[in-house]
Amino acid sequence: MRRIDLRGWLPDVAVAAVVAFFGLFEMSALRSYEGPRPQAFVTLGMSVAAGLCRRFPSAALALLWAMCGVQLLWGIQIMFVQFAVGVVAFGTARWGGTATLWLSGLSIPAAAMIVIVDAQVLGRFNGLGHLLTNPILVRGVRELGFTFPVAVASIGMLTLGTPWLAGLAFRFGDRARESRASQMAAEEVAAQAVRDSTQAQEIARLRDEQTRLARDVHDVVGHSLAVILAQAESAQYLDAADPQALKSTMANIATAARSSLQDVRHVLSDTTQPAAVPGGLDKVVDGVRMSGHEVVSTEIGTRRPLPPELEVVAFRVLQEMLTNAIKHGRRDQPVLIERRWEDELRIEVRNAIGEPDALDAAQPIGGQGLEGMRRRLESVGGRLHVRRGQEPQRGQGGLGPMFTATAWVPVRAGGR
Repeated sequence: MRRIDLRGWLPDVAVAAVVAFFGLFEMSALRSYEGPRPQAFVTLGMSVAAGLCRRFPSAALALLWAMCGVQLLWGIQIMFVQFAVGVVAFGTARWGGTATLWLSGLSIPAAAMIVIVDAQVLGRFNGLGHLLTNPILVRGVRELGFTFPVAVASIGMLTLGTPWLAGLAFRFGDRARESRASQMAAEEVAAQAVRDSTQAQEIARLRDEQTRLARDVHDVVGHSLAVILAQAESAQYLDAADPQALKSTMANIATAARSSLQDVRHVLSDTTQPAAVPGGLDKVVDGVRMSGHEVVSTEIGTRRPLPPELEVVAFRVLQEMLTNAIKHGRRDQPVLIERRWEDELRIEVRNAIGEPDALDAAQPIGGQGLEGMRRRLESVGGRLHVRRGQEPQRGQGGLGPMFTATAWVPVRAGGR
Protein backbone atom coordinates (compact mmCIF):
# COMPACT_ATOMS: atom_id res chain seq x y z
CA MET A 1 0.00 0.00 0.00
CA ARG A 2 1.35 3.39 -0.97
CA ARG A 3 2.32 5.53 2.01
CA ILE A 4 1.10 9.13 2.08
CA ASP A 5 3.86 11.72 2.50
CA LEU A 6 2.42 13.80 5.35
CA ARG A 7 5.43 16.11 5.53
CA GLY A 8 5.10 16.93 1.87
CA TRP A 9 1.49 18.01 2.43
CA LEU A 10 2.32 20.41 5.29
CA PRO A 11 2.74 23.51 3.03
CA ASP A 12 -0.58 22.78 1.29
CA VAL A 13 -2.40 22.28 4.59
CA ALA A 14 -0.88 25.53 5.89
CA VAL A 15 -2.14 27.51 2.86
CA ALA A 16 -5.63 26.01 3.25
CA ALA A 17 -5.62 26.84 6.97
CA VAL A 18 -4.66 30.48 6.32
CA VAL A 19 -7.50 30.90 3.81
CA ALA A 20 -9.97 29.27 6.19
CA PHE A 21 -8.81 31.48 9.07
CA PHE A 22 -9.40 34.71 7.16
CA GLY A 23 -12.78 33.48 5.95
CA LEU A 24 -13.96 32.53 9.45
CA PHE A 25 -12.59 35.79 10.88
CA GLU A 26 -14.54 37.80 8.32
CA MET A 27 -17.73 35.85 9.06
CA SER A 28 -17.42 36.47 12.80
CA ALA A 29 -16.49 40.17 12.44
CA LEU A 30 -19.29 41.21 10.03
CA ARG A 31 -22.94 40.89 11.12
CA SER A 32 -24.58 41.80 7.86
CA TYR A 33 -24.83 38.26 6.50
CA GLU A 34 -28.20 36.56 6.33
CA GLY A 35 -26.77 33.40 7.79
CA PRO A 36 -23.42 31.72 8.43
CA ARG A 37 -23.95 28.49 6.47
CA PRO A 38 -23.56 29.64 2.84
CA GLN A 39 -20.48 31.73 3.66
CA ALA A 40 -18.97 28.85 5.62
CA PHE A 41 -19.50 26.51 2.67
CA VAL A 42 -17.79 28.93 0.26
CA THR A 43 -14.96 29.51 2.74
CA LEU A 44 -14.40 25.77 3.09
CA GLY A 45 -14.41 25.27 -0.68
CA MET A 46 -11.98 28.13 -1.28
CA SER A 47 -9.67 26.77 1.43
CA VAL A 48 -9.64 23.28 -0.08
CA ALA A 49 -8.98 24.72 -3.58
CA ALA A 50 -6.03 26.73 -2.25
CA GLY A 51 -4.63 23.60 -0.56
CA LEU A 52 -4.95 21.48 -3.72
CA CYS A 53 -3.44 23.96 -6.21
CA ARG A 54 0.09 22.49 -5.90
CA ARG A 55 -0.69 18.77 -5.89
CA PHE A 56 -3.88 18.75 -8.01
CA PRO A 57 -4.06 22.07 -9.89
CA SER A 58 -6.82 20.95 -12.28
CA ALA A 59 -9.04 19.83 -9.38
CA ALA A 60 -8.32 23.11 -7.56
CA LEU A 61 -9.39 25.13 -10.62
CA ALA A 62 -12.61 23.15 -11.00
CA LEU A 63 -13.45 23.53 -7.29
CA LEU A 64 -12.73 27.27 -7.45
CA TRP A 65 -15.17 27.75 -10.32
CA ALA A 66 -17.75 25.71 -8.45
CA MET A 67 -17.47 27.96 -5.39
CA CYS A 68 -17.76 31.08 -7.55
CA GLY A 69 -20.91 29.59 -9.07
CA VAL A 70 -22.32 28.98 -5.58
CA GLN A 71 -21.63 32.65 -4.74
CA LEU A 72 -23.51 33.82 -7.81
CA LEU A 73 -26.50 31.51 -7.21
CA TRP A 74 -26.83 32.33 -3.52
CA GLY A 75 -26.11 36.04 -3.99
CA ILE A 76 -23.21 36.05 -1.55
CA GLN A 77 -21.15 39.26 -1.58
CA ILE A 78 -17.46 39.23 -2.41
CA MET A 79 -15.57 38.10 0.64
CA PHE A 80 -11.99 38.61 1.73
CA VAL A 81 -11.48 34.87 1.26
CA GLN A 82 -11.61 35.55 -2.48
CA PHE A 83 -7.81 36.07 -2.41
CA ALA A 84 -7.71 32.26 -2.73
CA VAL A 85 -8.47 32.90 -6.41
CA GLY A 86 -5.00 34.46 -6.77
CA VAL A 87 -3.43 31.50 -4.95
CA VAL A 88 -5.09 29.04 -7.29
CA ALA A 89 -4.14 31.15 -10.33
CA PHE A 90 -0.50 31.01 -9.22
CA GLY A 91 -0.64 27.25 -8.57
CA THR A 92 -2.28 26.33 -11.87
CA ALA A 93 0.22 28.45 -13.83
CA ARG A 94 3.23 26.92 -12.13
CA TRP A 95 2.28 23.28 -11.58
CA GLY A 96 -0.71 22.64 -13.86
CA GLY A 97 -0.68 20.71 -17.11
CA THR A 98 -0.93 22.40 -20.47
CA ALA A 99 -4.73 22.25 -20.58
CA THR A 100 -5.03 23.48 -16.97
CA LEU A 101 -2.60 26.31 -17.72
CA TRP A 102 -4.65 27.58 -20.66
CA LEU A 103 -7.97 27.16 -18.85
CA SER A 104 -6.70 29.11 -15.86
CA GLY A 105 -5.43 31.88 -18.13
CA LEU A 106 -8.80 32.15 -19.90
CA SER A 107 -10.56 32.12 -16.53
CA ILE A 108 -9.06 35.48 -15.60
CA PRO A 109 -10.87 37.66 -18.19
CA ALA A 110 -13.99 35.50 -17.81
CA ALA A 111 -14.07 36.11 -14.04
CA ALA A 112 -13.52 39.85 -14.50
CA MET A 113 -16.47 40.10 -16.89
CA ILE A 114 -18.72 38.10 -14.55
CA VAL A 115 -17.90 40.46 -11.67
CA ILE A 116 -18.69 43.50 -13.80
CA VAL A 117 -22.01 42.12 -15.01
CA ASP A 118 -23.10 40.94 -11.58
CA ALA A 119 -22.04 44.12 -9.79
CA GLN A 120 -23.17 46.76 -12.28
CA VAL A 121 -26.14 45.18 -14.05
CA LEU A 122 -27.61 43.14 -11.21
CA GLY A 123 -26.41 45.55 -8.50
CA ARG A 124 -25.41 42.87 -6.05
CA PHE A 125 -22.36 42.31 -3.86
CA ASN A 126 -23.43 45.03 -1.44
CA GLY A 127 -20.46 47.29 -0.70
CA LEU A 128 -18.67 46.37 -3.90
CA GLY A 129 -21.78 47.13 -5.95
CA HIS A 130 -22.03 50.56 -4.35
CA LEU A 131 -18.34 51.10 -4.92
CA LEU A 132 -18.56 50.24 -8.59
CA THR A 133 -21.58 52.52 -9.09
CA ASN A 134 -20.17 55.42 -7.08
CA PRO A 135 -20.65 58.58 -9.22
CA ILE A 136 -17.33 60.09 -8.16
CA LEU A 137 -15.42 56.94 -9.18
CA VAL A 138 -17.37 56.70 -12.42
CA ARG A 139 -16.72 60.36 -13.27
CA GLY A 140 -12.99 60.02 -12.48
CA VAL A 141 -12.63 57.00 -14.72
CA ARG A 142 -14.39 58.74 -17.56
CA GLU A 143 -12.16 61.82 -17.21
CA LEU A 144 -9.17 59.49 -17.79
CA GLY A 145 -10.69 58.49 -21.14
CA PHE A 146 -11.86 54.99 -20.17
CA THR A 147 -15.36 53.57 -20.06
CA PHE A 148 -16.25 52.33 -16.63
CA PRO A 149 -16.64 48.60 -17.58
CA VAL A 150 -13.27 48.65 -19.33
CA ALA A 151 -11.57 50.20 -16.31
CA VAL A 152 -13.11 47.71 -13.89
CA ALA A 153 -12.26 44.77 -16.20
CA SER A 154 -8.65 45.96 -16.48
CA ILE A 155 -8.28 46.27 -12.71
CA GLY A 156 -9.80 42.83 -12.19
CA MET A 157 -7.59 41.21 -14.79
CA LEU A 158 -4.52 42.90 -13.34
CA THR A 159 -5.42 41.72 -9.85
CA LEU A 160 -5.98 38.14 -10.96
CA GLY A 161 -3.37 38.11 -13.73
CA THR A 162 -0.42 39.15 -11.57
CA PRO A 163 -0.22 35.91 -9.55
CA TRP A 164 -0.93 33.89 -12.73
CA LEU A 165 2.01 35.58 -14.52
CA ALA A 166 4.19 35.05 -11.45
CA GLY A 167 3.38 31.34 -11.49
CA LEU A 168 4.13 31.24 -15.21
CA ALA A 169 7.52 32.87 -14.60
CA PHE A 170 8.37 30.29 -11.92
CA ARG A 171 7.19 27.54 -14.31
CA PHE A 172 9.59 28.68 -17.04
CA GLY A 173 12.35 29.05 -14.45
CA ASP A 174 11.84 25.45 -13.34
CA ARG A 175 11.93 24.28 -16.94
CA ALA A 176 15.10 26.26 -17.61
CA ARG A 177 16.79 24.64 -14.61
CA GLU A 178 15.60 21.20 -15.70
CA SER A 179 16.88 21.90 -19.20
CA ARG A 180 20.28 22.91 -17.83
CA ALA A 181 20.36 19.83 -15.61
CA SER A 182 19.40 17.63 -18.57
CA GLN A 183 22.05 19.27 -20.72
CA MET A 184 24.69 18.74 -18.05
CA ALA A 185 23.59 15.12 -17.66
CA ALA A 186 23.73 14.63 -21.44
CA GLU A 187 27.18 16.21 -21.58
CA GLU A 188 28.33 13.93 -18.78
CA VAL A 189 26.91 10.89 -20.59
CA ALA A 190 28.63 12.02 -23.80
CA ALA A 191 31.91 12.55 -21.95
CA GLN A 192 31.59 9.12 -20.34
CA ALA A 193 30.87 7.61 -23.76
CA VAL A 194 34.01 9.27 -25.13
CA ARG A 195 36.03 7.91 -22.21
CA ASP A 196 34.54 4.44 -22.68
CA SER A 197 35.22 4.60 -26.43
CA THR A 198 38.81 5.69 -25.82
CA GLN A 199 39.29 2.91 -23.30
CA ALA A 200 37.75 0.35 -25.68
CA GLN A 201 40.01 1.56 -28.50
CA GLU A 202 43.04 1.29 -26.24
CA ILE A 203 42.05 -2.23 -25.18
CA ALA A 204 41.50 -3.18 -28.83
CA ARG A 205 44.88 -1.69 -29.75
CA LEU A 206 46.60 -3.64 -26.97
CA ARG A 207 44.88 -6.83 -28.06
CA ASP A 208 45.91 -6.24 -31.64
CA GLU A 209 49.48 -5.71 -30.49
CA GLN A 210 49.37 -8.88 -28.43
CA THR A 211 47.97 -10.83 -31.39
CA ARG A 212 50.61 -9.43 -33.74
CA LEU A 213 53.38 -10.12 -31.25
CA ALA A 214 52.17 -13.69 -30.69
CA ARG A 215 51.92 -14.25 -34.44
CA ASP A 216 55.42 -12.88 -35.05
CA VAL A 217 56.96 -14.94 -32.26
CA HIS A 218 55.14 -18.03 -33.54
CA ASP A 219 56.45 -17.53 -37.05
CA VAL A 220 60.01 -16.77 -36.00
CA VAL A 221 60.35 -19.51 -33.41
CA GLY A 222 58.38 -22.09 -35.41
CA HIS A 223 60.45 -21.55 -38.54
CA SER A 224 63.77 -21.56 -36.69
CA LEU A 225 62.93 -24.71 -34.75
CA ALA A 226 61.81 -26.45 -37.92
CA VAL A 227 65.11 -25.58 -39.61
CA ILE A 228 67.14 -26.66 -36.57
CA LEU A 229 65.16 -29.88 -36.26
CA ALA A 230 65.73 -30.71 -39.93
CA GLN A 231 69.48 -30.10 -39.58
CA ALA A 232 69.64 -32.15 -36.39
CA GLU A 233 67.83 -35.05 -38.04
CA SER A 234 70.12 -34.94 -41.07
CA ALA A 235 73.15 -35.06 -38.75
CA GLN A 236 72.14 -38.56 -37.68
CA TYR A 237 72.91 -39.89 -41.16
CA LEU A 238 76.30 -38.23 -41.61
CA ASP A 239 79.33 -40.42 -42.01
CA ALA A 240 81.24 -40.52 -38.74
CA ALA A 241 84.45 -40.58 -40.76
CA ASP A 242 83.64 -37.15 -42.14
CA PRO A 243 84.02 -34.77 -39.18
CA GLN A 244 83.99 -31.78 -41.50
CA ALA A 245 80.39 -32.51 -42.58
CA LEU A 246 79.32 -32.91 -38.95
CA LYS A 247 81.10 -29.68 -38.05
CA SER A 248 79.39 -27.87 -40.91
CA THR A 249 75.99 -29.16 -39.80
CA MET A 250 76.55 -28.08 -36.21
CA ALA A 251 77.65 -24.66 -37.47
CA ASN A 252 74.44 -24.38 -39.47
CA ILE A 253 72.43 -25.26 -36.38
CA ALA A 254 74.25 -22.61 -34.38
CA THR A 255 73.73 -20.05 -37.14
CA ALA A 256 70.00 -20.84 -37.31
CA ALA A 257 69.65 -20.59 -33.53
CA ARG A 258 71.56 -17.28 -33.46
CA SER A 259 69.44 -15.89 -36.29
CA SER A 260 66.28 -16.99 -34.49
CA LEU A 261 67.39 -15.27 -31.31
CA GLN A 262 68.10 -12.05 -33.22
CA ASP A 263 64.72 -12.21 -34.93
CA VAL A 264 62.94 -12.65 -31.60
CA ARG A 265 64.82 -9.65 -30.22
CA HIS A 266 63.76 -7.61 -33.23
CA VAL A 267 60.15 -8.62 -32.71
CA LEU A 268 60.21 -7.73 -29.00
CA SER A 269 62.22 -4.52 -29.39
CA ASP A 270 59.29 -2.45 -30.70
CA THR A 271 55.74 -3.66 -30.17
CA THR A 272 54.15 -0.68 -31.95
CA GLN A 273 55.79 -1.03 -35.38
CA PRO A 274 56.44 -4.05 -37.62
CA ALA A 275 59.76 -5.67 -36.77
CA ALA A 276 62.54 -5.20 -39.28
CA VAL A 277 63.36 -8.09 -41.60
CA PRO A 278 67.06 -7.71 -42.50
CA GLY A 279 67.96 -9.71 -45.59
CA GLY A 280 64.41 -9.74 -46.94
CA LEU A 281 62.84 -12.74 -48.66
CA ASP A 282 66.19 -14.14 -49.78
CA LYS A 283 67.23 -14.64 -46.17
CA VAL A 284 64.40 -17.03 -45.35
CA VAL A 285 65.03 -19.00 -48.56
CA ASP A 286 68.73 -19.35 -47.73
CA GLY A 287 67.84 -20.49 -44.22
CA VAL A 288 65.82 -23.39 -45.59
CA ARG A 289 68.66 -24.38 -47.89
CA MET A 290 70.97 -24.46 -44.86
CA SER A 291 68.68 -26.99 -43.21
CA GLY A 292 69.53 -29.52 -45.91
CA HIS A 293 66.32 -29.22 -47.92
CA GLU A 294 66.65 -28.82 -51.62
CA VAL A 295 65.05 -25.52 -52.66
CA VAL A 296 64.29 -24.46 -56.22
CA SER A 297 63.59 -20.72 -56.18
CA THR A 298 62.57 -18.67 -59.22
CA GLU A 299 61.80 -14.99 -59.49
CA ILE A 300 59.81 -13.55 -62.39
CA GLY A 301 59.45 -9.88 -63.18
CA THR A 302 61.23 -6.83 -61.87
CA ARG A 303 61.68 -6.73 -58.15
CA ARG A 304 60.04 -3.68 -56.59
CA PRO A 305 60.71 -2.05 -53.22
CA LEU A 306 57.96 -2.66 -50.68
CA PRO A 307 56.87 -0.43 -47.82
CA PRO A 308 58.06 -1.79 -44.46
CA GLU A 309 54.64 -3.11 -43.39
CA LEU A 310 54.18 -4.99 -46.69
CA GLU A 311 57.73 -6.32 -46.62
CA VAL A 312 57.12 -7.73 -43.13
CA VAL A 313 53.91 -9.42 -44.29
CA ALA A 314 55.60 -10.95 -47.34
CA PHE A 315 58.54 -12.13 -45.21
CA ARG A 316 56.38 -13.71 -42.48
CA VAL A 317 54.04 -15.37 -44.97
CA LEU A 318 56.92 -16.92 -46.94
CA GLN A 319 58.51 -17.95 -43.66
CA GLU A 320 55.33 -19.75 -42.55
CA MET A 321 54.93 -21.39 -45.98
CA LEU A 322 58.46 -22.80 -45.82
CA THR A 323 57.95 -23.88 -42.19
CA ASN A 324 54.97 -26.00 -43.28
CA ALA A 325 57.00 -27.35 -46.20
CA ILE A 326 59.82 -28.45 -43.88
CA LYS A 327 57.53 -29.93 -41.24
CA HIS A 328 55.10 -31.76 -43.51
CA GLY A 329 56.99 -32.17 -46.80
CA ARG A 330 59.11 -35.00 -48.06
CA ARG A 331 62.86 -34.53 -47.73
CA ASP A 332 63.59 -36.40 -50.94
CA GLN A 333 61.60 -33.89 -53.00
CA PRO A 334 62.56 -30.23 -53.56
CA VAL A 335 60.61 -27.27 -52.23
CA LEU A 336 59.53 -25.12 -55.18
CA ILE A 337 59.33 -21.35 -54.64
CA GLU A 338 58.13 -18.86 -57.19
CA ARG A 339 58.00 -15.10 -56.76
CA ARG A 340 56.21 -13.22 -59.50
CA TRP A 341 56.30 -9.41 -59.57
CA GLU A 342 53.35 -7.83 -61.35
CA ASP A 343 50.67 -5.50 -60.03
CA GLU A 344 50.89 -7.69 -56.96
CA LEU A 345 53.66 -9.81 -55.52
CA ARG A 346 52.60 -13.42 -56.02
CA ILE A 347 54.39 -15.93 -53.79
CA GLU A 348 53.84 -19.63 -54.38
CA VAL A 349 55.40 -22.53 -52.46
CA ARG A 350 54.88 -26.16 -53.50
CA ASN A 351 56.13 -29.24 -51.73
CA ALA A 352 55.48 -32.97 -51.96
CA ILE A 353 53.62 -34.52 -49.03
CA GLY A 354 53.97 -38.08 -47.93
CA GLU A 355 50.95 -38.70 -45.72
CA PRO A 356 47.33 -38.01 -46.65
CA ASP A 357 46.68 -35.93 -43.55
CA ALA A 358 49.52 -33.50 -44.17
CA LEU A 359 47.15 -30.77 -45.28
CA ASP A 360 45.05 -31.19 -42.17
CA ALA A 361 48.19 -31.15 -40.05
CA ALA A 362 49.08 -27.81 -41.53
CA GLN A 363 45.81 -26.28 -40.38
CA PRO A 364 46.04 -23.53 -37.75
CA ILE A 365 46.45 -24.33 -34.10
CA GLY A 366 45.39 -21.56 -31.76
CA GLY A 367 44.85 -19.08 -34.60
CA GLN A 368 48.27 -19.56 -36.20
CA GLY A 369 49.43 -21.53 -39.25
CA LEU A 370 47.38 -21.06 -42.41
CA GLU A 371 44.80 -18.92 -40.60
CA GLY A 372 47.54 -16.66 -39.31
CA MET A 373 48.88 -16.19 -42.85
CA ARG A 374 45.39 -15.44 -44.13
CA ARG A 375 44.83 -12.80 -41.46
CA ARG A 376 48.17 -11.17 -42.17
CA LEU A 377 47.38 -10.89 -45.85
CA GLU A 378 43.81 -9.68 -45.37
CA SER A 379 45.03 -6.94 -43.03
CA VAL A 380 46.92 -5.33 -45.95
CA GLY A 381 44.44 -6.20 -48.69
CA GLY A 382 46.07 -9.45 -49.80
CA ARG A 383 44.74 -13.00 -50.00
CA LEU A 384 45.79 -16.63 -49.59
CA HIS A 385 44.89 -19.80 -51.49
CA VAL A 386 45.89 -23.36 -50.58
CA ARG A 387 45.25 -26.56 -52.48
CA ARG A 388 46.35 -30.19 -52.69
CA GLY A 389 46.63 -32.02 -55.97
CA GLN A 390 48.49 -34.65 -57.94
CA GLU A 391 51.58 -33.45 -59.78
CA PRO A 392 54.65 -35.14 -61.27
CA GLN A 393 57.38 -35.81 -58.72
CA ARG A 394 61.07 -36.20 -59.42
CA GLY A 395 62.25 -39.79 -59.56
CA GLN A 396 58.76 -41.23 -58.97
CA GLY A 397 57.77 -41.90 -62.55
CA GLY A 398 54.24 -40.73 -61.92
CA LEU A 399 52.03 -38.37 -60.02
CA GLY A 400 52.27 -37.65 -56.32
CA PRO A 401 50.40 -35.52 -53.77
CA MET A 402 51.59 -31.91 -53.74
CA PHE A 403 50.63 -29.14 -51.34
CA THR A 404 50.56 -25.64 -52.84
CA ALA A 405 50.18 -22.36 -50.98
CA THR A 406 49.81 -19.13 -52.97
CA ALA A 407 49.80 -15.64 -51.50
CA TRP A 408 49.12 -12.29 -53.17
CA VAL A 409 50.67 -9.27 -51.47
CA PRO A 410 49.63 -5.80 -52.78
CA VAL A 411 52.43 -3.60 -54.03
CA ARG A 412 51.89 0.05 -53.17
CA ALA A 413 54.01 2.99 -54.23
CA GLY A 414 56.93 3.77 -51.94
CA GLY A 415 59.61 1.81 -50.21
CA ARG A 416 62.04 2.01 -47.40
